[in-house]
Amino acid sequence: MSSAKPGLLIATLLALAVPSVSVVALAQTAKDGNSGKAATVNGVAIPKARVDMILKAQEAQGQPSSPELRTAVTRELIMREIIEQEAKKRGLTKNPEVQAQIDFARQNVLFNAYREDFQRRNPITEAQLKAEYERIKKQMGDTEYKARHILVGSEAEAREIIAQLDKGAKFEELASKSKDPGSSARGGDLDWNSASAYVEPFGQALAKLNKGEYTKDPVQTQFGWHVIKLEDTRPAKFPSLEEVKPGLTQRLQNQALEQHLRDLWAKAKIE
Repeated sequence: MSSAKPGLLIATLLALAVPSVSVVALAQTAKDGNSGKAATVNGVAIPKARVDMILKAQEAQGQPSSPELRTAVTRELIMREIIEQEAKKRGLTKNPEVQAQIDFARQNVLFNAYREDFQRRNPITEAQLKAEYERIKKQMGDTEYKARHILVGSEAEAREIIAQLDKGAKFEELASKSKDPGSSARGGDLDWNSASAYVEPFGQALAKLNKGEYTKDPVQTQFGWHVIKLEDTRPAKFPSLEEVKPGLTQRLQNQALEQHLRDLWAKAKIE
């Protein structure tokens, strides 16, 4: 176990741990409304704060609050309480599989709370945002390419296509043979993209072409063998920092958290 890599585990945690509303916000809702109860089931109180907490989560997902929704949520919680009581009577909470699921749910809640606490203690600065923005701009380059390609399974097939192009065959017609289902029906059209949007060496080969040219040698990637044609170029259109700030902030937050989790993993005694 000690030789296991944390990367996949961390990625999975980050994918799972995206609550519909902040754990801290839910906790604040519970704190603000901790007086009173919504209902009592066989002597067990259902706190009004629990109803408020769920309504808060629904609002975060775009569901407007209403008396009808509050009633529906309350009825749902009553039904859940009834089922929980019956499950306990039948000893289901002692079932190892059930307990494992309860433990996992508890850990997920704690992870969400820890993630939010980490992000609050380690806010992303404007300097970090600007630096990442400029890095991505540089990586994307200042040119966009309108390309077509034909994807085949072997080098021999690709060379045969190039030979047909050399004899005057139309690229768009030959693209019907492409193994790329997304572009074959469009004559191999890949629309506008930066060279960095493609896997290497596809992007490198594309950037070396002049308008109207196609690759004279097949280009191999993990997907197969490509014949690439450059249709046109234009200056890249890059959104402003303000436009991408929310997504960029989340990206940097996830990167910081991932590194923090790797550090925790490295310090832990794992046997």
